[in-house]
Amino acid sequence: MSMTSISSICCQQFSGPIEINKHYEKLLLTKYFVNGWGDPEKLKSLFQFRNHIIDRDSCFKLVSADYPVKIVKKKEDSDSITLEGVFQSPFSYYLPDIVPKESHLAHFQVLLPKKWPSKNVKPMCVHMAGTGDQHYWRRRAMLAKPLLKEAAIGSIILENPFYGKRKPNNQVRSILCNVSDIFVMGGCLILESLVLFHWCEREGFGPIGVTGLSMGGHMASLAAASWPKPIVLVPCLSGTTASGVFTEGAISCAIDWNLLEQQYKSNSVYKNEVVNIDNEVNKLNVKFNAGKQFIKDMNIDSHFNIQSNFMLDDSKNDKSSLNICQPQQSNKLKLTNVFDNLDDSSIEEDNELQIKKDLKQTRHMMRFFNKHSKSEDLNLEALSFMKGIMDECTHLKNFKSPVDLDLVIAVCAKRDGYVPQHTMDKLEDIWPGAEVRYVNTGHVAAFILHRNTFKTAIIEAFQRAQKKYYDKSL
Repeated sequence: MSMTSISSICCQQFSGPIEINKHYEKLLLTKYFVNGWGDPEKLKSLFQFRNHIIDRDSCFKLVSADYPVKIVKKKEDSDSITLEGVFQSPFSYYLPDIVPKESHLAHFQVLLPKKWPSKNVKPMCVHMAGTGDQHYWRRRAMLAKPLLKEAAIGSIILENPFYGKRKPNNQVRSILCNVSDIFVMGGCLILESLVLFHWCEREGFGPIGVTGLSMGGHMASLAAASWPKPIVLVPCLSGTTASGVFTEGAISCAIDWNLLEQQYKSNSVYKNEVVNIDNEVNKLNVKFNAGKQFIKDMNIDSHFNIQSNFMLDDSKNDKSSLNICQPQQSNKLKLTNVFDNLDDSSIEEDNELQIKKDLKQTRHMMRFFNKHSKSEDLNLEALSFMKGIMDECTHLKNFKSPVDLDLVIAVCAKRDGYVPQHTMDKLEDIWPGAEVRYVNTGHVAAFILHRNTFKTAIIEAFQRAQKKYYDKSL
């Protein structure tokens, strides 16, 4: 089925009494990694440099305690102070030709209370961006302002590389062009988080914490694992590795696997050098080296069974007979993050009712993605390579655990089809002592309807840190 015919069917399906919100019109037909894996030589450089990133001691030395940060704007309101700042991304110093020039400069916003809990307690939380979360407004409205109002917790909202002001000119919205962009993004964010943690210490803020939703939750985990001091960590709707997101979750249907397979087979660098990577996980005999065990054990039916509870809860009511997501087609489809294209000014604090209304419309879109299909042409080498490099660079087993796991509270969705929890290692097994809380829903339903759960987890984790490290010194 062509993309044009699918678009026509969608328009027919949602015309009449149910009118698609204009913000969602661009969300139906979007592909990831349209340029493929990325330059293999740059991939090699990334994997070589990752040795410095994975090891906490060497990673920490990459960013000095007095790393320069510039505050360029300050605004005072009745109950808060807002700052905006910039600094050069440390990653761009080490690999300047790999980081897009537009992403070299890191932008962030700070939200501070007018009055702190006490003279010595100034809690500050860094918020990492989820997929498609461009600019500051979404995280500011969803978590930063409620945390400020209810618990006097300050927030730092970091603009993601490849997003917003840091988006490359050749990139459409927040859709990454190359698989390698994921690793560039992760490397940038780890080092940039160290810059911000150092800045917080210099400014007298503490306890320090980091959080994020979906991809932002995983980036927050990597950032916390790279800081050699106790730090609050609240990853929400994320997993222990990114591999499942791209090879088993709903986003796998957005990837042109034929293109990736063709590139993989046509360039020996991928096979002979990039794929032969040694790491701590392999030394522990964990069987996901380059996805070899993945090919052996993969269940084809479940791999492409894209459920409507990817984001919602009503898959039992699904009566659609359309099967859009067919893995044998080169034009894979994706329903992107529901909020990927909203303007900064289009939604502010009083947006709950409108979002819930739009969510009902989105439920109907989800039903197109509820069916599964089989194919004999599944591009297993590309799938294997994807899983291998994602596990190598993003699996938490390759990183040290945060210094104090008592300050870690994760929130996961039981029926998450975007970050498939059932196929990956559990966080509590990798980091014994970390707490994991579950919400009984899908990915975006949790994103919209369980904000209080995320907020409560953040507040409780900061209370633990304050009680453990600050109250005794008061």
